[in-house]
Amino acid sequence: MALRQCAIYGKGGIGKSTTTQNLVAALAEAGKKVMIVGCDPKADSTRLILHSKAQTTVMHLAAEAGTVEDLELEDVMSVGYGDVKCVESGGPEPGVGCAGRGVITAINFLEEEGAYDEDLDFVFYDVLGDVVCGGFAMPIRENKAQEIYIVCSGEMMAMYAANNIAKGIVKYASSGSVRLAGLICNSRNTDREDELIEALAAKIGTQMVHFVPRDNVVQHAEIRRMTVIEFDPKAKQADEYRALAQKVIDNKMFVIPEPCSMDELEELLMEFGIMEVEDETIVGKTAEELAAEATA
Repeated sequence: MALRQCAIYGKGGIGKSTTTQNLVAALAEAGKKVMIVGCDPKADSTRLILHSKAQTTVMHLAAEAGTVEDLELEDVMSVGYGDVKCVESGGPEPGVGCAGRGVITAINFLEEEGAYDEDLDFVFYDVLGDVVCGGFAMPIRENKAQEIYIVCSGEMMAMYAANNIAKGIVKYASSGSVRLAGLICNSRNTDREDELIEALAAKIGTQMVHFVPRDNVVQHAEIRRMTVIEFDPKAKQADEYRALAQKVIDNKMFVIPEPCSMDELEELLMEFGIMEVEDETIVGKTAEELAAEATA
């Protein structure tokens, strides 16, 4: 099997890192050889696989050693559950320089040190928020990841972010082989959420790969710094992540997306009742003014 490189994007706080690690654990359980490259300065992309608070990052180790050239592959790579290889890029201190630089440094280092060996089936880049600029665009821009999965939910800002990320993919798809592989709905229990994400996927020319229901076992596992697959393999939620993993393995639908306009997105949200039909008469009015009008 040829190495498949996948990047996971999505709105900050949507559950990207949790979804990625549970998906990767399910892939490892299925016998796949996987590496996770955390592309977020918070360095929280591998904690459930390694049972650690935060893995020491490439940028931190490089600063300690003097330069990244002074590091060895085993310094930056840890092996966790299911023999998953884990690397965190890290970044500078907040407010000092571009956080995306860590991603560029880490990926270049991994390539030079032969981390992308023939044994690997998958590499997953877990990327900060919905940022498709600077270093955070590197998994897309440099033809590293060919498959982009967007984690979203039926909330307005999550869908807005997904559409924005699709715009970023279009920009780089024309000059390279990067493609949108689909939306993963990490449920927030909003009304008709699965239908809504199916509709959004259809609108931008892709698919909803899987609908991951909300389940408290995810939090119970996280408190123990574990994936659900490892913490409670018999849980119904573990089967959801296994189903997602199988769909990723079987996925053949890689597209250049067709992002929708803001108006089209709002129409979709109105159609599903997520957003109220625009009423220009209420814009800029305080609660007090609206209440006074209601009783008038």
